[in-house]
Amino acid sequence: MSEPLETTEPLTGVDRAWLRMDDPTNLMMINGVVMMDGPVDHEEIKANLENRLLTIPRFRQRVVTRGRFGRHHWELDPDFDLEAHVELVSLPEPGGDRELQELVSELMSVPLDTSKPLWHLHQVDNHKGGTALLWRLHHCIGDGIALMLVLLSLTDLKSGQPAVDTDAAAGQWEENPLRRLFSTGPLAPDIARGHLERVMPAAVKLLTGPAEAFKALSKWKKGGASVPAFGRLAARPPDRKTLFKGPLGVEKRAAWSDGLPLDDVQRVCKHFGGTVNDVLTSAVTGGMRRYLESKGALRKGLNVRAVVPVSLRPLEQMATLGNQFGLAFLSLPVGLGDPVERFAELRRRMTPLKRSFEPWVALQILGAIGRLPRRAQNLVVRIFGAKGTAVMTNVPGPTEVLYLAGVPIRSFMFWVPQSGRMGMGIAFASYAGEVRLGIATDTGLVADPEKIVEGFHQEFDEMLRLARNG
Repeated sequence: MSEPLETTEPLTGVDRAWLRMDDPTNLMMINGVVMMDGPVDHEEIKANLENRLLTIPRFRQRVVTRGRFGRHHWELDPDFDLEAHVELVSLPEPGGDRELQELVSELMSVPLDTSKPLWHLHQVDNHKGGTALLWRLHHCIGDGIALMLVLLSLTDLKSGQPAVDTDAAAGQWEENPLRRLFSTGPLAPDIARGHLERVMPAAVKLLTGPAEAFKALSKWKKGGASVPAFGRLAARPPDRKTLFKGPLGVEKRAAWSDGLPLDDVQRVCKHFGGTVNDVLTSAVTGGMRRYLESKGALRKGLNVRAVVPVSLRPLEQMATLGNQFGLAFLSLPVGLGDPVERFAELRRRMTPLKRSFEPWVALQILGAIGRLPRRAQNLVVRIFGAKGTAVMTNVPGPTEVLYLAGVPIRSFMFWVPQSGRMGMGIAFASYAGEVRLGIATDTGLVADPEKIVEGFHQEFDEMLRLARNG
């Protein structure tokens, strides 16, 4: 169990920046859906939250403004009521993915109650005969990686576990070792890494590699390399206007793909000579191309920039939550129609990003603008946000089936907010042998993101066909 924080605690500059980026046309919320393989008891869900989630103090804290300069602080909500954060709803018939998609899309535009801790859970019954859990969490609480690990720490590795851990079981941490990442006291790096490896072995390199690389660099080397990296960031021109980029409205739309078998993805990886992320990125780039082509809006040689979050948080510091990630810019070769050529070009462009200081510099910029007056922050966010069209992230999840409130989890999906006036979010999430694509768009720009998802499937099928034919 995490120890309580002080009565008040100032927001870091980075977290304050994310708090103030909220806009009615672009809410800074991370949305996630956990699809269960059967109905879930409402009282069991609340018991789980009470005895697991609420042991992390941040989920009982609200944001308040204090002092003559209006500084934001975390404060324990004196009137905290779990019932105000958990809502039971039921999908209309026939209770399928289409009805769930409509609900997710609608709630993406509904702000959280700022007088309370900034999270909310909808328990959605009548989804394919089971339950879906729709999470909405504000980005200022933590980045997508931290919040995903929090939610996964609520689960069990096997069915039949009680919502309240017994002392013996808690001592062995057999229900879910991810809980130790949010437990009392600091963890040694190798111990923290071991907890993650037991549940999410495929995510270890992604979640620890960048942080370890930056930690290993001396301060003088960081400083020497950050100046040209900042120059490249600042000098990068705005991304070209396409159907994906323009003025935003309030209404959003969410869509997601069917699960792709990871065995098939690995087969494509082996044939093309790349990683799972390379394959998925190439397929969604082809899906974007197909969408523009269907609208008569594809230009020769078109490139579209994706802003890619890079986790810089040491795993042993996960319990602090907050935001510790940088941003890298990846130019997607949407204009390339040949899947082999497109894949090779993406690989060529991704290689320099792995050695770039841009993510570290972007984190410093976020921390700095969070301490500026709001007007100055908005100006900087607009300038840097104009350099990209979409936010794109990929998180390898658990390899085995997990259980929540005694019910197996069938799949999960999440959507990241699009800061800086961007109108598209692209997220990949793998779980128990499958990987899914989730897309969220501004309906004034792309009213039918399911068409991009359809193109993603078509592109992957073509890549798989090439791999099978050798």
